Amino acid sequence: MATGIRDKVVILGMGCTKFGERWDVGANQLMLEAFREALADAGIEKNQIQAAWFGSYADEVSVGKSALPLSLALRLSEIPVTRVENLCATGTEAFRGACYAVAAGVYDITLALGCEKLKDTGYGGLPGRSGGPTQKSQWAPGQTAPGIFAQLASAYAAKYRIPMEDLKRAMAQVSVKSHANGSINPKAHLRRAVSIEQVLAAPIISYPLGLYDCCGVSDGSACAIVTTPEIAKALGKKDLISVKSLQISVSNGREAGHNDWDGDHFVTTAKASKRAYEEAGITNPRQEVSMIEVHDCFSITELVTMEDLYMSERGGAVKDILEGFYDRDGKVPCQIDGGLKCFGHPVGASGLRMLYEMYLQLQGRAGERQLPNPHLGLTHNLGGGPSENVCGIAIVGSYGA
Repeated sequence: MATGIRDKVVILGMGCTKFGERWDVGANQLMLEAFREALADAGIEKNQIQAAWFGSYADEVSVGKSALPLSLALRLSEIPVTRVENLCATGTEAFRGACYAVAAGVYDITLALGCEKLKDTGYGGLPGRSGGPTQKSQWAPGQTAPGIFAQLASAYAAKYRIPMEDLKRAMAQVSVKSHANGSINPKAHLRRAVSIEQVLAAPIISYPLGLYDCCGVSDGSACAIVTTPEIAKALGKKDLISVKSLQISVSNGREAGHNDWDGDHFVTTAKASKRAYEEAGITNPRQEVSMIEVHDCFSITELVTMEDLYMSERGGAVKDILEGFYDRDGKVPCQIDGGLKCFGHPVGASGLRMLYEMYLQLQGRAGERQLPNPHLGLTHNLGGGPSENVCGIAIVGSYGA
């Protein structure tokens, strides 16, 4: 019988570039920059890596359609390399491949790396793509990401009878918190604190979402090297950070095709988080999880995700946010590194970037933004829109705890 992945895989090393408008380098250099940090952190030689998973979303404008860019950039030793893409959850998908291969006993040491070079397009959002039911060029002409997530905000306010001004203020606090955290992160794309007044006064992009409610895109890369606890110990590693849970949930069309979904939350997140908690042995996430990184593509996404993760009660996220529950000095700090909003969003790297922050925090290496005694970290990586999406959840913590 399947027993899950809990404590079968540990993170041997991680690396992450500075995110932003990286005009100074190409995708190959970004991959190499993240990899060098991870390799030095792991304390191994490159030829000890037996397989790799490469996550990249925008193949037409970024790094190519195959796995070759990773193998060539890192000069890997003719090992198997698999390119994966799962919308904005691509980074978590790459991590899943690397972890499952180790847990299955197929390989001893594997690599997961995500990279995107999006700013070269000259376009402020994600590049357009063709084909498939989720692609706007064929099935939803004129549809925009801010537009469909603005509908999420309206549906949430209507369902829980929350005055729009109250919801907008809570969304503003989401952005204020992330900007404050990003301002002290040297690798973040946006490093300027903002006030609630600035956020509320910003131009509207798609009502009720304003400029500061929307994340942009970035160039960047992040990666993880994983192995078994036994191998890590044999390499002299102590204070191991292990994978407690790793779950993916993908929409099956029910949200858009049935009336039992009110358009107010993410069905996949609610399902994936339940499975993740069961796998990790967590019964009360609000009390047991130390910190979270969630997919804050828009401030409303972060807000409703708090409820899908069973951190806040249904309809209660507005109150928790305004009371500072998710602030850096709150009970469950969220987006300690600035999140997608401020660290940045190079799509293929984002899920791994979230894990990078959890990894640093658990090892006490997060510098000025270090939290006191964290023990469990959760990442939530979402791709697609409210009605059609893929959600990845990872939970990491001290090995054996």
